[in-house]
Amino acid sequence: MTQGQHHVSGIYLVLVILCSSCSKSINYPDFGDIYTRSAMYHGVDRNPIIVMPGVLGSKLKDTTSGKMIWGAFGGGYADPSVAEQARLIALPMKEGAPLNDLRDKVVSNGVLDQITVNLLALPIHVRAYIDIIGTLGAGGYRDQQLALSGAVDYGTKHFTCFQFGYDWRRDNVDSVKALHQYILKKRAYVKQQYKEVLNQDVALKDIRFDIAAHSMAGLIVRYYLRYGPVDLPKDGSLPVLTWEGKKYVDRVVLIGTPNAGSLESFNTLVNGADFLAFFPKYEAAILNTMPGLFQLLPRTRHRGIVEERNRENAVDIFDVNVWAKYRWGMLHPDQTEILRTLLPEVSSDAERYRIAREHIKKSLKRADHFNRALDAPATPPDKVRLKLVAGDAMSTDAVMEVDSDTGTLKVIKWSPGDGVVLRSSALLDERVGGDWTPTLKSPIKWGGVTFLFTDHLGLTSDPIFTDNVLYYLLEEPR
Repeated sequence: MTQGQHHVSGIYLVLVILCSSCSKSINYPDFGDIYTRSAMYHGVDRNPIIVMPGVLGSKLKDTTSGKMIWGAFGGGYADPSVAEQARLIALPMKEGAPLNDLRDKVVSNGVLDQITVNLLALPIHVRAYIDIIGTLGAGGYRDQQLALSGAVDYGTKHFTCFQFGYDWRRDNVDSVKALHQYILKKRAYVKQQYKEVLNQDVALKDIRFDIAAHSMAGLIVRYYLRYGPVDLPKDGSLPVLTWEGKKYVDRVVLIGTPNAGSLESFNTLVNGADFLAFFPKYEAAILNTMPGLFQLLPRTRHRGIVEERNRENAVDIFDVNVWAKYRWGMLHPDQTEILRTLLPEVSSDAERYRIAREHIKKSLKRADHFNRALDAPATPPDKVRLKLVAGDAMSTDAVMEVDSDTGTLKVIKWSPGDGVVLRSSALLDERVGGDWTPTLKSPIKWGGVTFLFTDHLGLTSDPIFTDNVLYYLLEEPR
């Protein structure tokens, strides 16, 4: 038999297997039968759990007016097409001021749980967070649709599952610091509950948390594990790798996290976002005020953005001069009117442009610094385990080319992912754009990886996700 005949024979065998499997119904596990007894056990040897949503997954509220600026989409949300409301959504900009000093009166107001939206190419769906919360059993949560075959009963005394919302507009290190304060607060609460409910006096130092982090939240958790609540050094160097977070965190599940960035997020920062038809557009100038969104940009070394006339040349999207050259984001002339809205006290368009350019420069510099801190190879301590859940069956934007004359972007290559986050990004696979090796090359030492054949929205509602996460957090020996 020739090599070609072997190849055809192999394909035929695969087709036969696939076709035969199509005639069989899929059996789903009875999660109630498998996990209810474990879920209802509330001992001090089980870690409390924190659920963290991704970008756009937290509601935002203006403390001055009491107005919801993000998340109240049934009515009363801040309309970005109205000048004073656009200024509520955008973060302040000021020439010469560090990003961390540019604050407003907006705070996180809990996890988004009302609607489906699609912004920054990182879709947010109610079920994405309800399914995680249901899986982990927040407050005795019982979800009859946890799986097709049943539900898990966590009992009435469950007090060790929490939801952490944060201001996703801000620099991710700000969110790291907020997470640390949240953990300290909940640590004291759990200690008190152990005493009152279980009659167990547990030392604070012995209380650690497991975390399930969706999308961008995974970046926040990874930084916290490595460096604790320490800021990035002002001189551009990397913070000292202390693994300070291991004092507070044990097991971590990252779900659809863009560890190497998202190409679609870059496209949205450049062009702004239209999500649902009945919502107004979020202009690029509004989104460009938010440093956290720049920290979702793909790495230049992975060659995700290339020149049209020479595809061998990767475009450095962390260089503000490139943004100015191609007139990306709020540096495009069509954003002039929006900049007037955001900076009404500034007297001229030229000065507004200068402020905008400096703000993008600061955000790009901060994003590059944050990424370098995360990308530095490091082996976590034995007691810290990182597990990844990612999609790899959906065609996902992998390479864009830039029109040399207009700066417009066009996707020229697609690769496996979840439709939003590439498989290679979730893994932080350094073979992309570099030398190929037969095994994964990543600065992250994974404690386990699970691939699902679904999209970014479907990851947390997949029964395989539910089964594996419940086993990992409830039953796997520690």
